[in-house]
Amino acid sequence: MLFFYNGKEYRATNAVGLVRAMQHDADACSRQGGTLREFLRWSLTRLADSVHTRELDIGTHLTDETLAFSYLCLLDEHGIGRLADSSPDTSSRL
Repeated sequence: MLFFYNGKEYRATNAVGLVRAMQHDADACSRQGGTLREFLRWSLTRLADSVHTRELDIGTHLTDETLAFSYLCLLDEHGIGRLADSSPDTSSRL
């Protein structure tokens, strides 16, 4: 997977890996090293002025992978980040 956020490119094999890398780079995050859900709560709180409140609830029944992917999609949908296809380009081999 490939995600662009705050002028950086993040690559990982899954959404949790991308979000963990973003968590590692979050200078202002007081919860670095914390759980994925703690980071997402912190990050989503910062988006409260630009994202509707109903989209900021992380719930309790989602797996970490589903939650992380939903977070990346939310950032992409609101133009805050960009989720890109990271599969190899095979068209140039034709």
